[in-house]
Amino acid sequence: MRSIETKYFGTLLFGEESVFDFPQGLPAFEEEKGFVLIEPAEGAPLVFLQSMLRPGLCFAAFPVLGVDPGYQLGIAPEDLEELGLDVRRQPAHGSEVRVLALLSLDGGFRATANLMAPLVLDVKTRRGLQAIRRDSRYSHQHPITAPAGERTSEKAC
Repeated sequence: MRSIETKYFGTLLFGEESVFDFPQGLPAFEEEKGFVLIEPAEGAPLVFLQSMLRPGLCFAAFPVLGVDPGYQLGIAPEDLEELGLDVRRQPAHGSEVRVLALLSLDGGFRATANLMAPLVLDVKTRRGLQAIRRDSRYSHQHPITAPAGERTSEKAC
């Protein structure tokens, strides 16, 4: 097991199976090549990608299928090639890739998910990238809503 110091998780112990290499970094974070995937059981399906270089850089994400169960992949051929995947078809969720939607909060503290540019993680090679879609099928600010049984009214807040 290896360890790194983080701002949000303290000293984090992790195995190599949790490390993903982003050869091109992420947009605006091109120097960030290594991330640890953190999957706390108590927060599932919420996951985190913790930078291995900067203790304070950590992204929150949901699996895209948890945000939109009908989500259709639209990974560009050059992104598939970058990951070493078959460019003639979209990879299978789960068995070939994990696809995560980065989360953000707007000014009113409402969570949104970026379905326009999901993170694609190759489960075999442990490589990842942010795959920006060429179509406008999905938004970069898709609203996150609680399951029907967990919703609270605004009056209760």
